[in-house]
Amino acid sequence: MMLPVENIIPLIPQKPPFVMVGKLLYTDAELTRSSFTVNGDNVFVKDSLFQEAGLMENIAQTAALRAGYLAQIEDKPVAVGYIGAVSSFEIFDLPKVDDEIITEITVENQIFDITVLSGKVWLNENLMAKCEMKLFISK
Repeated sequence: MMLPVENIIPLIPQKPPFVMVGKLLYTDAELTRSSFTVNGDNVFVKDSLFQEAGLMENIAQTAALRAGYLAQIEDKPVAVGYIGAVSSFEIFDLPKVDDEIITEITVENQIFDITVLSGKVWLNENLMAKCEMKLFISK
């Protein structure tokens, strides 16, 4: 499969209307980048702004997208993951409806079924949010 991947639904366990990623733009052993355009009918949009919980879910789903892509390459089923912990979550600004955000996750550590990552959400050159996250993958 070549990147970017536009049909991401088979790669993530989430289904509409709870999909917070749009395209898989890039992935390697440590870095994954996704894009997402905020729709007005998104469950996390309030007063035309994509809320904090949506940004956190976008980071988590970018990690799920990475895991699903790697599983598909290895011909394995897409696993379900759970946010175990979030730390240093900072919001600098909220994207608006029709904004396209770019989310980057960097895998800091992977031990068995636990992935520790840092995530950043960008709108153009502006950092919108960042955090560290522990994700657990269920088998």
